[in-house]
Amino acid sequence: MAIARWTIELLAKLQGKKIDNASEEEPGKIVHEWHPNPSEYKSLPWPLPYYGSVDSTPLFIYLCGLYYEKSADTEWLIKYWPHIVSALKWCEKYGDFDGNMLLEYERKNPAGLLHQGWKDSRMDHLGLKPPIELIEVQGYYYAALRKAAEFALRLKNKSIEKKLRARAEKLKEAVIKEFWLPEKNFFSTALAESKFPDKRISSNPGHLLFGGILDGEAGKIKEVVDRLFQKDMWTPYGIRTHAESNPDFNPMSYHLGSIWPHDNWIIAQGLKKYGYHREYGKIKHALLDAYQALGEIPELYAVVKGKIEKIPVACSPQAWASGALLNFILEK
Repeated sequence: MAIARWTIELLAKLQGKKIDNASEEEPGKIVHEWHPNPSEYKSLPWPLPYYGSVDSTPLFIYLCGLYYEKSADTEWLIKYWPHIVSALKWCEKYGDFDGNMLLEYERKNPAGLLHQGWKDSRMDHLGLKPPIELIEVQGYYYAALRKAAEFALRLKNKSIEKKLRARAEKLKEAVIKEFWLPEKNFFSTALAESKFPDKRISSNPGHLLFGGILDGEAGKIKEVVDRLFQKDMWTPYGIRTHAESNPDFNPMSYHLGSIWPHDNWIIAQGLKKYGYHREYGKIKHALLDAYQALGEIPELYAVVKGKIEKIPVACSPQAWASGALLNFILEK
């Protein structure tokens, strides 16, 4: 819990205060990349701290919610509530710049990250043209709105609570209306330029299970779960980022067929939440098997014809991969 508190404290200190296109800083926005010694990273094509991320801000709010659930520290909540409000304002004003309830991104720095979700890159490896609305980001935003509404209730601000809950429900309606693909019984990964849906199958919609946006949608939950465990997505070592049936599938690629432990962990938490304990156990044991096979748990790895392989560019050790495995081991 201390790590979460320290993380929140640092992110709050670095929270955006001004508009700066070079760093992509905006008021209320949470940082994407920071280094304690920025002079060592002069080769980067953007100044530090760098804010080119669409998901860091809603995830910051959600982390605050999880921390408060564990700590029940109202004094802490009062101290950080202004930072949470600032983050909410960023989501509404800058994150949803077309006013359709959905968070989207389009880089402000031409040399910055073109893709600004967790599958980030300066190159267009995803084949999507901004502005882009990612499915998983909407799930994070919904979870953030719900947590923030609980904070407002705790602080006896009923008008803000009501507004946040109403926005969350409108967001949910928009997600189901705009992202659901009836012909595939699955959600689109993204809406790209002109709101064109990306119909390739990926792990991204699995993140919707995590934040609660599918509460009350038992049919769609089952469809999502079933699709994630079909043979073009599921391997003995976890769920792929990108389905083998997609035309651009590459098991050795960074985001188009590899397996990421943190991605699987997020999906697994949603499976557990909705009572899919068998599927949760499959992911847990798949990651443990990956660790045993590789002797480590790297940022990502490949599965080719059922066999696990290291990917040379993968970072190891890597915090969110290690954290996923440790949580599986320690979780009751």
